[in-house]
Amino acid sequence: MASQNKFHHLLPSIRFRQSKKQLTPGTAPGTVEHIGERHMEEIKITVEDYDADHYEEFIIDNIENALPYLDSSTKTWIRTQGLHDIEKLKSIWNFFGLHPLIQEDIVNTSQRPKFEIYDNCIFFVLRLLTYSEDHQNIQTEQISIVLGSDFILSFQETDTNHFKPVRKRMAEKKSRIRSHNVDYLAYALIDTVVDNYFNVIENIASEIETLEEQLLEEPEDQLLEDIHKKRREIIHIRKTVWPLRDAINSIIRDDSKFIEDNTKLYLRDVYDHTIQVIDTIENYRDMILGLHDMYMSYTSNKMNEVMKVLTVIATIFIPLTFIAGIYGMNFDPQVSPYNMPELSWYWGYPASLSLMVASAVVMIFYFKHKGWF
Repeated sequence: MASQNKFHHLLPSIRFRQSKKQLTPGTAPGTVEHIGERHMEEIKITVEDYDADHYEEFIIDNIENALPYLDSSTKTWIRTQGLHDIEKLKSIWNFFGLHPLIQEDIVNTSQRPKFEIYDNCIFFVLRLLTYSEDHQNIQTEQISIVLGSDFILSFQETDTNHFKPVRKRMAEKKSRIRSHNVDYLAYALIDTVVDNYFNVIENIASEIETLEEQLLEEPEDQLLEDIHKKRREIIHIRKTVWPLRDAINSIIRDDSKFIEDNTKLYLRDVYDHTIQVIDTIENYRDMILGLHDMYMSYTSNKMNEVMKVLTVIATIFIPLTFIAGIYGMNFDPQVSPYNMPELSWYWGYPASLSLMVASAVVMIFYFKHKGWF
């Protein structure tokens, strides 16, 4: 167990937040009901207003506070963190005239990554994976993005600042985000999500190396459970990335007035990154299957070694049992017509023991000569 304790703390687990609550079968499409965990006490709404000459960030209580900026010629990014307050979210959705199906998908956090085009906007659903140093696990979160002509809305489950790098770039005067339209900001957000996948798979690689090291040193029963756990995590990550690849490909191929051709060039780069992530995940899945086969081979070989030792011991005792069986018949020489002279011989007992020992020694040397053990 020492080896298990040595390595097991190095294997962070992945925590996939999945709610057991689901919409009732037969519910009408567009029914808005929060499906997921509540991570915040109050919903937080932040406005990022910008153009090539200025950048401003502030928190608002309701969407009406953002009207002066939405009516101006600047571009506006409204970040909403927390999805449990449906009434407050509806004030945002109704103001921008979002389709009921968009509203339903935003608060149903079990959505798969996808891309949909509507008359007044484009809707994205992403799955963000991040590695938590504090909790030593990998967490997943749904990110919803609504792209309009001069605004962009984002909805997150938590108040974690995953898009801090994007905001930092926006604060720079010569930022490319500020000089481009809001579709470029949407690209930057998607690119940030994909970049986090690389951080996750780097940790997956480290965990696989730890499992391999443990397998080569002193495999324990716990190791098989860790291998199966890591395999399930890789499969879940794969299911997260594959739909995103298809969604980005649809963005590139479809014609939309909300995405400029220049931005599609950058989206092609994101598409290449998703392909790279998928290829890496496939390699890691093969490696995990290889570790599973190695563990099963080790277990099989260990069992074969045990069976070989037991077989050798049993084989050695076969002639000993035969000799003991013969002289254990106890035929009375006065009654039986066939005399067993050894039964009345003075040295019969030590002679039979010597014969047994000699038989065992001969068989041991014979097995060693054959290389059987």
